[in-house]
Amino acid sequence: MASPETGVLAARARALAVLRIRSTARAVALLPAAVAVVLFAGRATGRLGAGWDLAGWIAGGAAVVSLLLAGLVTAVVARARPALSPSVPISEKSAPDLYRLVRDLAERLEVPAPSAIALTPDCDSWLEDRTHRAHGPPRRLRRPDGAGRRAPEAPVLVIGSPFLWWMRVAELRALLAPVVAGTGPSAHPDIAAARRFIRGLDAAVAVSARSGGRLRGLPLRFVGRVARLLLRAGREHATIMERAVAAAASERAQNVDYGLRIVAQEQVGLAYAGWDRLLTRVALPAWRMGRWPSRLDAGVVSALTELSRRDRLADGFASRLGERPACDLLEEPGAIDRAASLLAARLFHGGPAEPGPDWSPVGWQQYPEEVVDRKWRLEAARLHRVLDNLPATALPAAPPATGADPAASPLTYAHTPAHAPAGRRRAAPGPDGGPAVSPPADGPPRTESPPPADGPPAAPAPGPTLARVIDRLAQDERAGDLVAARLGAEVEREEREEAARQAARGRCEQDAAIGVAWGDGLAEGGLPLFPLQPPRTGRELLADHVTAMVCCAAVDTAGATPGLDWLDGPALLVDGARRADLGRPVLSLVDDGDAGPLRGWLTTVGVRPEKPVRLV
Repeated sequence: MASPETGVLAARARALAVLRIRSTARAVALLPAAVAVVLFAGRATGRLGAGWDLAGWIAGGAAVVSLLLAGLVTAVVARARPALSPSVPISEKSAPDLYRLVRDLAERLEVPAPSAIALTPDCDSWLEDRTHRAHGPPRRLRRPDGAGRRAPEAPVLVIGSPFLWWMRVAELRALLAPVVAGTGPSAHPDIAAARRFIRGLDAAVAVSARSGGRLRGLPLRFVGRVARLLLRAGREHATIMERAVAAAASERAQNVDYGLRIVAQEQVGLAYAGWDRLLTRVALPAWRMGRWPSRLDAGVVSALTELSRRDRLADGFASRLGERPACDLLEEPGAIDRAASLLAARLFHGGPAEPGPDWSPVGWQQYPEEVVDRKWRLEAARLHRVLDNLPATALPAAPPATGADPAASPLTYAHTPAHAPAGRRRAAPGPDGGPAVSPPADGPPRTESPPPADGPPAAPAPGPTLARVIDRLAQDERAGDLVAARLGAEVEREEREEAARQAARGRCEQDAAIGVAWGDGLAEGGLPLFPLQPPRTGRELLADHVTAMVCCAAVDTAGATPGLDWLDGPALLVDGARRADLGRPVLSLVDDGDAGPLRGWLTTVGVRPEKPVRLV
């Protein structure tokens, strides 16, 4: 079995290879200057004849240009801020027990302790170098002769926040052992220098990528080309160096809670599955409505407990909940959970950096009423707006309003008569919006005349009902595609408006005000950095909106209630039990135009589709 020192030596060898690339680049930049010095020195000492004067001046000019370009590249690389992982800093005052656990672990591993701890809304843990001057003032050590030098600072330990709420203290210690062991190789001067060089080049590429303007963009594009060339040259060495560092850290941590670490690794996979479902099914609907759940990490425990109940492969994991959770190592877990939840909303959805009137927190107790019910009614209202704006051609008849004259012509979504007498069938309107022309069975075409002014008034348009939606989608083959396309356009328009509002808030100024330094190039494409789901197709949007309309009708006419399922998000509760069998009937209507399964479901639950529903 290889020792940790073997991995460190292999990593150091690769680090030296990276540093040789840096030295080669410097030598290439200084070569014209060296040639110019030799030529001028030879001419001054008389060893070179007068014929070398022109060569000397050419070499001198090339040296000046080379030094200027080298200085430009060096300045940009030195000043560019390496990107930082977005995280919530944890001070020692707010988590003394957590700091004590990490320091005891570092002492057992005989490595330097991390300089600080931070939490990130992700299921991963790593060490991050934050010694760049842009990330804070460097600490200096005083020597007896009075001179000062930069103090070597250990990296920051970044821990995934879901781990603290789901894992037990012993499991967290076993999980962090190989991560903390990485501070040993990180303290090696050659490895640290190679990492700083690679991170500086990466930051310089990011700076050059966002260069704007001809005057400023041309030199920065040159810097970007040089930085990319150096990165390509050192990519393989840097990759193998990091692998060797990880192998050395893992080898050093072999003797620390090895058996428990196997169990902890199983918990990592389970936590990742629960965290992903919680974000995509539970948090994302709230974020789209301008609300952000303020206790996401606490919700992980409920989601994983539910997963343990449903999945026999996860059976037994919930029995650990009687042990001390790792979040007890924090003094104020609720406040830290709130900060991590807000950061998660920012990263995965692109919400503002601070709460506001249009971006407010919501607790799990209020989630069904303030998120689920409102989401359903907003989507149902959007569906009815789209139906109201559809063309009047080929629209099915709507049922007459309650108490209306049965002889009156019922109105459709476009508020046009749905029936016409035999022989005067309704046809498509003219291209200029004029009256429709309908050819009778036995005569030339003639224009429909409006009803007499003294005739009975038409029945008022009925309120938003589920029956109208079902009839529209079931009786017209083109309705599904048309409504899906218009829903997609409507959602896209609303998302553009929301993005414009967020841009108007000045997100970058907010980041600077609260001291968030993510480095150059991290958010070049804008937020969110990690979108959770690809854009929904038109059919998916239509199915979601029809489902929302059905749920609204069930709540208003059948006594159902909105609920929260920790793994599937918004849920419809009928008599206190979740009805998870609505998806197939809705898809049958949306995809095939078959309303039979949905009508049967409505009858079983007791929903009255002809009754108007309340919309937002």
